[in-house]
Amino acid sequence: MGLIFDDLVWTSYSQLWLLSEGPEQGDPTDLFRGQVNGLCGTAQAGSAFLVTGTHTGLVPVRVMILTAPPPSGGWEEIVEATFTPVGRTAGLYGWAADASVLFELPAPTYRLRYSASKMDAGKAQDLATVEQPAPDRYQIDLWPAPPEPDSILRRTSDNAGYWHDHGFQA
Repeated sequence: MGLIFDDLVWTSYSQLWLLSEGPEQGDPTDLFRGQVNGLCGTAQAGSAFLVTGTHTGLVPVRVMILTAPPPSGGWEEIVEATFTPVGRTAGLYGWAADASVLFELPAPTYRLRYSASKMDAGKAQDLATVEQPAPDRYQIDLWPAPPEPDSILRRTSDNAGYWHDHGFQA
């Protein structure tokens, strides 16, 4: 399928959600239970909790549906986890907002790669406005794959380090 979405998504409290049919957002602590990464919690079927650097405002997000793992590219932070859809439709949501995009996920399980750049700059700026757009950016790559443990592929920023070491899963 390739590129599904490439636009701005509203974040508040430094969070985004990938949700499939049925589940509600739930408790982020439950979504990180048993995981090593602190940026992408997927421990319950149908939900993925995604951490951003920017606290509040519109952040750039790209969503890709692929057939195989993508190259790492120039991302500063990269984590992977298993995403198990509930039903065939999923959506990307900002905090307490309507879906930014809805799309089909027909496979039973996916590998979700969450990549980020400039999380520290987003954290420092805190608020993204029209006059001061978010400096951080994100990409969600999904491809059919059997379940496997989550992993941290690249870790460079202090903000990501905080979430990996002291976030919801700690």
